[in-house]
Amino acid sequence: MLSIKNLEAGYGKVHVLHGISIEVPKGKVVTLIGSNGAGKTTTMRAISGMIQPTSGEIALNGKRIDGMESYHIAKLGLAHSPEGRRVFATMTVTDNLTLGAFPRLTGSRPKGDVAGDLDRAMDLFPRLKERRNQLAGTLSGGEQQMLAMARAVMLNPEVVLLDEPSMGLAPILVEEVFKIISRLKEQGVTMLLVEQFAAAALNVADYGYVLENGRISVHGDAERLKTDPAVKAAYLGGGH
Repeated sequence: MLSIKNLEAGYGKVHVLHGISIEVPKGKVVTLIGSNGAGKTTTMRAISGMIQPTSGEIALNGKRIDGMESYHIAKLGLAHSPEGRRVFATMTVTDNLTLGAFPRLTGSRPKGDVAGDLDRAMDLFPRLKERRNQLAGTLSGGEQQMLAMARAVMLNPEVVLLDEPSMGLAPILVEEVFKIISRLKEQGVTMLLVEQFAAAALNVADYGYVLENGRISVHGDAERLKTDPAVKAAYLGGGH
């Protein structure tokens, strides 16, 4: 489904990623965990075309997407819920969600039942349903995170990238966000999840990768990583 091989990327002369390889199979949730500054968000930005890789390959359903512009990648079915939410503050919740389906409305992707998917998104995120006519900028941080996730799902994507969905949220909202991720998983949505709460990420994921200083240090089934002594010591201790 999504395949990353020997990916290198960074910002100007600063090299952040040093030849990482990740596989995200269809219908699975794969998580990428690591400390701040390890390169997790850089990985997501390189995959979605927000920055251009310096070398390596990224393929979606067997088609190379590295080097493509973000909007072309979105047309192929890759949705990105970015770190920091980035909702359209002056637009309503409904309009934000409709924009998520923009490639479907313009014929760039199969249209399907956009209206039905909008209703399903509202059902999946009931807080958004209550606020469907409210301006996105007036939502709480947790509600904006839910909106960013729902907007990504409105693409009817092949793969969803979720970058730090729990960042800055109160514990009760973190729990709600992960319940939603679990429901998306039950619906067969393929996801690559970057998350600061390693234990929660591994609980919902099928497979995990640990990123350290721009390199994959260990990877394996999520259940195995939860019991790996090095992973437990570094990422599953106090606060996780």
